[in-house]
Parts: sequence; structure tokens; C-alpha cells
Amino acid sequence: MQTTNHLLMIRPVQFTYNEQTAVNNAFQQTGKQENAQEKALEEFDRFAAVLQKNGIKVTVINDTPQPHTPDSIFPNNWISFHEGRICLYPMYAPNRRQERKPAVIAQMQEACGPLPILDFSYYELQNVFLEGTGSMVLDRVNRKAYACLSPRTNERLFRTYCEQMNYTPVVFHATDANGQQIYHTNVVMCIGSLFAVICLDAIPDEGERQYVVEQLKSNHKEIIDISLDQMNHFAGNMLQVHSRALETCLIMSTQAYQSLTEEQIKQLGVYNNIIHSPLDTIETNGGGSARCMLAEVFD
Repeated sequence: MQTTNHLLMIRPVQFTYNEQTAVNNAFQQTGKQENAQEKALEEFDRFAAVLQKNGIKVTVINDTPQPHTPDSIFPNNWISFHEGRICLYPMYAPNRRQERKPAVIAQMQEACGPLPILDFSYYELQNVFLEGTGSMVLDRVNRKAYACLSPRTNERLFRTYCEQMNYTPVVFHATDANGQQIYHTNVVMCIGSLFAVICLDAIPDEGERQYVVEQLKSNHKEIIDISLDQMNHFAGNMLQVHSRALETCLIMSTQAYQSLTEEQIKQLGVYNNIIHSPLDTIETNGGGSARCMLAEVFD
């Protein structure tokens, strides 16, 4: 199944601009830190409430003050859930490695059952990284995993992951308007059951661009192409889920929604009830948006 009805969210206690991640995340904006925790908490609570109101099950776990984990609001990078197992991932920034808190894992094990853990985090010892469903965008039905390479997404480890998890790897390179590598694949693209949102202009190599398009079309995805400017407003950072009533929903930030054209909204509306919530503080300080805040739970 491509979508889930159950999401894990980590409620922040010390959210702020993270200098350790800013070295390769161009979506973070310096000088935006004022009252970041207070504002982020308001955005988080509003977002979680909107999801629940739309019939989506949300497990909210409160972060702890120690160790200090300023990016804990983005759990999808260090943990992912699959039918029958949990995966843990190696993180680029040392202070993000501390997000793998045993209490969070134990609480999810209690909620989902005693699932076996496939732990890739030891690759940190080799300075090799693969940051979960930030680094990878998964087509769970067709068993394809898409990844743009960056300091946070190692090709060798990505291929190892795909082999162990029975995915076909689709590897490409992506850059922003300044030619800088894009840190995570999930800001470039989103895959739904019948569609894909992707910034094709972010893939500079024509051969790679065509390869990615062919992979999507081979699985009958309608491709909704977004611009580099829309990508910068997090229009690629969406997640499709389903409600308790089995209605498909597409989650995004209000900034992302407002960047879309009427035609794109119409295209996406064919397949989804669109849900959006303002996440400006989280986006500017954290460099991530709605999809980054959501770890899909499949148990």
C-alpha cells in the first residue's frame, strides 16, 4: 500500500536554527530565530490538529530537553516503518544522531507491536549517510526508491538499502537555481498512488531527467511538474495519506499550497483532498516542511 492512515510526529521542546545542518541545507534561512520554539510549537499543534480533524491518526511524542535535538520535529529522517519492520538511519549532523532516542523507539514498538529493527545507523562511523525518507522517496507499491545524491545520501548505502528492502533504486542528481546540491530528495519530489509531483528543472542532466520521467511513467504516474521557485516554497515536500474513511489526502504547508497554480491544484484535486497548514517558522529555521515532519507508520 502506498499510503497510510497513521503518522508519527515529534513535538518540539527546543526547536531552533541548526548550524550543523545549515552547511548543506540551502532551504534554511539565517536570522530567522526569534521566538522560534514558541512559534514552531504553535505551528506544530495547529498542524497536528488539522490532520486529526481530517481523519488521520497522529501519534504525537513529546521531545525531551536533553539531549538537545533542535531538528527533532523532522523524525522521517532517522526512522521509517514498513510492514513488519522498523528502519533506523545514519544522520549527517552529530546533533541529529541523538534524535534516535530509545524511549521514542520503545513507544512505537509498544504501539505497533514488537517489530524487528533494521539498523543502518552504524554507517555513521564511516561518515556514510542515508537520511530515511528525506534521502529517499519510496514508491511502495511498485517497489522503486528515488534518491538524489548529496552529502546526506550515499549511493552505495542507498543501493544496499534497496537490496535489503527489495526496492529498485532510481539514482539521480539534483541542484537548486544556484547549482548547489539539493540536500534531500523529498523536497524535489513526492510520489502518490497515481501521480508524482517533481521539479524536473532541478535535474540538470538531460539523460537523468528523462530516466526519472520514464521510471515514473512506466508505473502510470501523472507527472505534475513544479518550477524551481515552487520547489523553494516546498511544493515538492508533500505526503499522500488516507483518512479513516479511506479518502486520499495530500498534506503540504500553506506556503507550498499558495505557490501552486490553479491548474496544478486542479490536477492534484482529482486524486486528493488537499490539506495545508502554515509552517513558516519551521520552514525558514529548519529548512524542511510538512512531509519532513511526518513519519509514516506501516505496521
